[in-house]
Amino acid sequence: MNATVPVNRRDFIKMISTAGTGLLLGVYLPPLARVFAETTAKSGEPFVPNAWIRITPDNVVTILVDKAEMGQGVETALPMLVAEELEVDLAKIRTEFAPAGPPYQNPMMGQQGTGGSSSVHTSFDPLRRAGATAREMLIAAAAQQWGVDAKFCHARDGFVIDEHSHKKLNYGELVETAAKMPVPKNVALKQAKDWELLGQPAHRVDTPLKVDGSAVFGIDVKMPDMLVAVVARCPVFGGKVKSFDATAAKKMPGVKDVLQISSGVAVVADGFWNARKGRDALTIEWDEGANAKLSSAGITEKLKALAEKPGADARKEGDAAKALDGATKKIEAVYEVPYLAHATMEPMNCTAHVRKDGCDVWVGTQGQTLAQRTAAGITGLPPEAVKIHTTYLGGGFGRRFAADFVADAVETSKALGVPVKVIWTREDDMQHDLYRPATYNRLAAVLDKDGAPVAWSHRIVGPSIMMGVFPSAVRDGIDPTGVEGAANLPYDIPNIHVEYTIADLGVPVWFWRSVGNSQNSFITESFVDEVAVAAGKDPFEFRRGLLAKSPRHKAVLELAATKAGWGQPLPKAHARGIAVVESFDSFVAEVAEVSLDEDGGVKVNRVVCAVDCGTVVNPDTVVAQMESGIVFGLTAALKGEITIQNGRVQQGSFDNYPLLTMAETPTIEVYIVPSHETCGGIGEPGTPPIAPAVCNAVFALTGKRVRKLPIKIA
Repeated sequence: MNATVPVNRRDFIKMISTAGTGLLLGVYLPPLARVFAETTAKSGEPFVPNAWIRITPDNVVTILVDKAEMGQGVETALPMLVAEELEVDLAKIRTEFAPAGPPYQNPMMGQQGTGGSSSVHTSFDPLRRAGATAREMLIAAAAQQWGVDAKFCHARDGFVIDEHSHKKLNYGELVETAAKMPVPKNVALKQAKDWELLGQPAHRVDTPLKVDGSAVFGIDVKMPDMLVAVVARCPVFGGKVKSFDATAAKKMPGVKDVLQISSGVAVVADGFWNARKGRDALTIEWDEGANAKLSSAGITEKLKALAEKPGADARKEGDAAKALDGATKKIEAVYEVPYLAHATMEPMNCTAHVRKDGCDVWVGTQGQTLAQRTAAGITGLPPEAVKIHTTYLGGGFGRRFAADFVADAVETSKALGVPVKVIWTREDDMQHDLYRPATYNRLAAVLDKDGAPVAWSHRIVGPSIMMGVFPSAVRDGIDPTGVEGAANLPYDIPNIHVEYTIADLGVPVWFWRSVGNSQNSFITESFVDEVAVAAGKDPFEFRRGLLAKSPRHKAVLELAATKAGWGQPLPKAHARGIAVVESFDSFVAEVAEVSLDEDGGVKVNRVVCAVDCGTVVNPDTVVAQMESGIVFGLTAALKGEITIQNGRVQQGSFDNYPLLTMAETPTIEVYIVPSHETCGGIGEPGTPPIAPAVCNAVFALTGKRVRKLPIKIA
């Protein structure tokens, strides 16, 4: 579908309003549908009733997926939404990744992108409405061909059927007539009780392709005359090229050119290995800049100093300061989290072909709009002349929403006039990532004579993600991503004060799976455990007693505890810990059962997870994403840490930034709470509760509190 259609945000989103527990979306499709319908009527092209559906005369139904598939299952879940209303067999549908363009803006972002666990949440009504619109147009087409009243016709399994004569036509036979039908303004959507696909397990569309190797990831892209480039970057954050000598590099076999680009020096060759060997032969003098002496120890000291001063108020209820000043039973603690890399299995890469009249970009990206704008800015072309071809992503976790690797390829191709694929090595990826922020946290709580918490204070100091990406989102000194998981503390405590201070530390930071929830939930749920112990109460019962006003938190907490056998005997030298977190409009509680291995390290034996994500589209995806988020979070809790010395990241690959292995992965059980609430996110919410659940179990087992990650108890 190559037509460029001018559709503004007002036409695309007819209505956005906040109601109840979530965002309700209504989509106005007619302007786009009319353009495609007119084109179809004139040219005999496929029936394209809206931006997501294409039906050809040979009865092939194609659904365009406008979100990135990075393992989270959207290439299955989003077509399920369309197929339910379109009345087609999911197994017979083809899928394609949508191009970059206005119809595919994510309304939560104002641009086309995949993040914030928003894919199903924002697509639930629009895609169902798209399917229903196409269905009604096909029914109208069949009724016209038969000369009957459309109310006596219905769609089923890819056919329109006349209820009286039992005649039927498949969708392909109705394409030409359907394209001429008026687009209905209001279509009825099926009620949940009538769903046949939604809520039922469905096999992943992408699994067979990934098993047989036919799935195309960014790193797989090949084309005639394509060259491959690697880039030498300054090892110090913010540094730049002072001078370089490419004489030796240009003599290396296969090397075609060496040129300076914005991020460093690109060595271009006929293949990756020759390009890398050419880079090794470069002689470069770096201007290391202001961060040449930056170190992890220095960063901690700066954060600690800033934590001595008040921050901006992220939440202030009652008078926590007064309660703390007069407290007879006060609990205090300091918590720290390190920088973390994304460590995607597929390192960053991008292929670009820049020409005078256009630019094509093949990339596994979470941000099509940002990639398109980046390429347009570099080439001077209008955005519509930049075509983004989205591939599969070998892991995203937020990292691939950025466009630095896109810029590398576009700049290099522009200079050489041929297709160029830029590939980052694992070391490039680890040492030039955009990291999860390191933070320093001071907490205090007050208990009354009965052991009930009457005050809670949390001061957060750390870098701001939004300040460098969407600065308008930072208001009154608060980056919303920096306080999520802390400012929305669900417990019924009369005096709560959460403060936030932005620290400029010279290390680039970015969105990381579950963003602020990942570190703040570790801190808050661990400290809640501390307060429970100080009150002499069971950690589960303590939480439960404070969640009367938060029924969905309470329900998942109780379910996880019940399924885990909370309070029941465990094997010798085993212990349990618990945590409950809301993130991305989903509620997750996890219970971790831990022991110590032969070397005295923490071994996680079993994790029980309860999740309420509202209405479920594909329960198999929910289970898989909970498992994935738990494993991702366990890796961070047990192993993850980026350290800096002399402005340089000390980790380079999986030898010193290890991942959780299959042998180390615990048994994971996932239980889904039945719900008809608005869809919540599912790609990220499994991650936040696991670190505090494990750390709380470690305390129950050893009596030692873990207040700094990764976990070290020796």
